[in-house]
Amino acid sequence: MQKACDLSGCNHCGSPETCSLNRLGIGCRGCVVAVGGDSELRRRLLEMGFCNGASVEVVRRAPLGDPIEFRLRGYLLSLRDEQAKFVQIAMA
Repeated sequence: MQKACDLSGCNHCGSPETCSLNRLGIGCRGCVVAVGGDSELRRRLLEMGFCNGASVEVVRRAPLGDPIEFRLRGYLLSLRDEQAKFVQIAMA
């Protein structure tokens, strides 16, 4: 199991408390604290499991950086950078 980076040392985020999911580096982990976007996108993200308190980890990125693969609730899923920016996370 990989050690989770702390957001303050991640160098991908501007804030040590929260960060949007698309800005995390590979291996970074955190807990979902907010899900935004228009109502359709927000509903879809919530249905995928991005609910408050859910643990999420960045597994890998495509060669050009988009899409991004995440480990969430025991399964792997990929999101586009544009979708991932609406999920806010904090350190677990």
